[in-house]
Amino acid sequence: MQSIIVGWQVYQITKDPLALGLIGLAEALPNIAMALFAGNAADKYNRKKIILWFLLLFLCGTAALFIFTIPSLGILKKLGVLPIYLVVAVSGVSRAFIYPAIIALMAQLVPRRMYTNSSTWNSMIWHIGAITGPAIGGMVYGFAGVRAAYSSVLIFLVLSFALLVFVKNRPAAMMIKGETLLQRLSGGLKFVFRNQILLGSMSLDMFGVLFGGAVAMLPVFAAEVLNVGPQGLGLLRSAPMAGAVIMAGILAYKPPMVRAGKFLFIALAGFGASIILFALSKNFYLSLALLMMSGMFDNISVVIRATTMQLITPDEMRGRVASVNSIFIGSSNEIGSFESGLAARLLGLIPSVIFGGGMTLLIVAVTSKLAPKLRALNLKAIR
Repeated sequence: MQSIIVGWQVYQITKDPLALGLIGLAEALPNIAMALFAGNAADKYNRKKIILWFLLLFLCGTAALFIFTIPSLGILKKLGVLPIYLVVAVSGVSRAFIYPAIIALMAQLVPRRMYTNSSTWNSMIWHIGAITGPAIGGMVYGFAGVRAAYSSVLIFLVLSFALLVFVKNRPAAMMIKGETLLQRLSGGLKFVFRNQILLGSMSLDMFGVLFGGAVAMLPVFAAEVLNVGPQGLGLLRSAPMAGAVIMAGILAYKPPMVRAGKFLFIALAGFGASIILFALSKNFYLSLALLMMSGMFDNISVVIRATTMQLITPDEMRGRVASVNSIFIGSSNEIGSFESGLAARLLGLIPSVIFGGGMTLLIVAVTSKLAPKLRALNLKAIR
């Protein structure tokens, strides 16, 4: 909800697609800067407490966004969108610590034999939230205004915090004695870069989504190409997530185990092709369908990557490896948003998205040649 509200609010104030890209950059830079420290914390300290404390920080940021919208204070009139970017940066720090702690804790709660199935169901539930969030956020913003929208986010965050309190706790993994902070911070990086399968899958996702993502430009498509307003924008943002949920339901019963590597490359190629076709579409319903397809293809990659990371990574390094993965994800999603905004400014909206989709297809072809072990990945053999 918050991402769609912030995006529409910033675009209403600035009318500049580059300003939308800067939202992603404002979140990505602190996220990446703190990622290795967050991974070390997840392997050293109580993972559940890390999740709760940084979710509380995220909640405080949302409260600040609500305060910015109070007309009598005039904060945005005086300072423009800068306060929004600052809160987004705080959200990036929160995400940096929450993500590796959640990944590591989930691996402790679920039996190893159920990793593939749990990754699929986890992805499905997450995407259900990601479907309803933008849709509700866009609708509330469109019909009731920005303050009501941020109030709704606050209500759901408080509920989320309350539910997380009841999640089972698990002790932190045993640390290797004598390791310095630098050795611990670099441990996750070394583990990933020495493993062709992990490095290849993370790189493929990072560069594919870095260039192929069109989500940051959806406010511009909604306002200037499809003419559907914030209500339609919410549906557009939800469409990839709807496709991901459909695919998660399929993968729950037909998991991509034996030929996982082959399916990974096919999925990323399909994602790139869907983005190119979306850029060419002028019909709202066709655009929704193409975004759903992009979400279906993307979720195949998500499930394969998550399962691979859980199966290969030892428990004492889960937080640090997850933090390295978050750097790749942050680069692909948030820095990808900045790339999309910059490319739209330089090339124009539609050509920039076509260029991004084409780059995704090129990256799939190159990675297929450079990572033969990833291409031959068989998750069933690893399990």
